Amino acid sequence: MESLTVRQAAEKWGLSPRTVQQLCTHGRIPGAQKFGKAWAIPADAEKPANPRRAQHQKNPAPAQPAPVQMPESGMLMPLMNTPFRPGHCRETAETMAAGPQRDIALAEYHYFSGQSELAAREAEPYLTSSHMGAKLSACLIYAYANLSLGRIQQVCFALEELNTALTAAGERSSQLQAASAFAAAAGAVLLHLPLPQELPDIQGFLPLLPPGPRAFALYVYAHYLYLQGEYGQSIGIVEATLSMGAAQYPIPTIYLHLVAVMDCMSLKQTDRAKSHLLSAWDLARPDDLIEGFGEHHGLLGGMLEAVLKQDFPEDFKRIIAITYRFSSGWRRVHNPETGDDVADNLTTTEFAAAMLAARGWTNQEIGDHMNISPNTVKRYISQVLKKLDIEHRQDLKQYMLR
Repeated sequence: MESLTVRQAAEKWGLSPRTVQQLCTHGRIPGAQKFGKAWAIPADAEKPANPRRAQHQKNPAPAQPAPVQMPESGMLMPLMNTPFRPGHCRETAETMAAGPQRDIALAEYHYFSGQSELAAREAEPYLTSSHMGAKLSACLIYAYANLSLGRIQQVCFALEELNTALTAAGERSSQLQAASAFAAAAGAVLLHLPLPQELPDIQGFLPLLPPGPRAFALYVYAHYLYLQGEYGQSIGIVEATLSMGAAQYPIPTIYLHLVAVMDCMSLKQTDRAKSHLLSAWDLARPDDLIEGFGEHHGLLGGMLEAVLKQDFPEDFKRIIAITYRFSSGWRRVHNPETGDDVADNLTTTEFAAAMLAARGWTNQEIGDHMNISPNTVKRYISQVLKKLDIEHRQDLKQYMLR
C-alpha cells in the first residue's frame, strides 16, 4: 500500500506537519504506522475532522460578544499589558471595558491564579473571534489552561489555531503580524517544542508589541535561550528588560524572574537565584498569582523547596498541586511531539533532586540547597533510579527537563 510522510499529508490536507504528527499520535488517522520516529500514512487516508468544530456543531457555543471598537493588537493579553499595584489584579481586570477586553482579562487573571477551569470557560467564546487580538489571547490561555485539565485535544486545537494565524499573518497589519508571532512563539517555547518555521526574527516583531506582551515576549526569548544552554545571555536579557521599566507590569515580571532562577541554578548561583525567586513571590503572593511557580517547578532546581516550603507551607502545597496537573498535560503534548521521555512517575521532590543530580550536583550540595540530609538525598536518588529502571546517575539526563 502506498503511504505518505507527515509532510506530504500536511501539504495534501492544508495542515501543518506538527498537526499531522499529533493526529497520528492520538490515533486519529486510521492505518497510520510509526517506524522509529517517522510516521507512514496511507495514501488514501482522509483528513480527520476537527473535533472542536464538530463539537461546536452539535453544541453551538454561546453567542459571540460584540467586539468593541479598539485596535485589534491592543486587545492582546490586556491584563498582562496593564500596570497594577500588587493586590489589585482582579480589581484591574473587573474595571476594564465590558466585552472582549474585560472577558479576556478575567480569563488571564483566573489562569495566572491557578483557576484553569474558569480560565478555559472564559476564553472559549473567543477562540474563533474575528477580533484577532482577542482570538490570539483566547487561544493561548485556552491551550495552557487545558494542559492542567488534561484535555489534550483542546490544547492541540488551540495551538493549531495559533499556528494558522501565524501563517496567515502576512496578509494583516504589521502589529497583528507581531501579535501572531508573539502568541505562536509562546505556545511553542513553553512546551519546549520547535519554533514554527514561519516565525519572524524576534528583533523584527518585538518593537511592534504593546509593552506588557513585549516584556513577556522577552521572557519567552530568555526561556528559549535557556533551552539552548545560553544561561548568561538569557539572564542578561531578563535583567536588562527589568531595568528598562518592565517591572511595572507584574505578570510578565513574575515570569522574567522565574526564568532568571532557572538560569542562576544552571550556573550554580544559588543566592542570586533565591533573590529572583523572592522578587517573583513578592509580586505574585498578594494576588495569588501562583500558576507560573507550578509550571516552572521542575526547572527551578529545588528552589521552591528551599525557599517557600518552610515559610509558606500551604501556598507550597497548592503550587505543587498545580505542578502535578500541569506537568501531566505538558508531557502528553511534549513527549510525543519531540520523542523525548521526560519522567512522569516521580514525586516533585524526587524530580527536583534528580534534576540537580543530572547536572552534576553532589548529594551534599543537593542536601544543603534543599534543606535535607545527604542520606535523604541518596534515598531519593536511589528511588528515582529504581523507578526509571536505570543504574547510574549519568543516565538521569535523558529523563529530565533541559
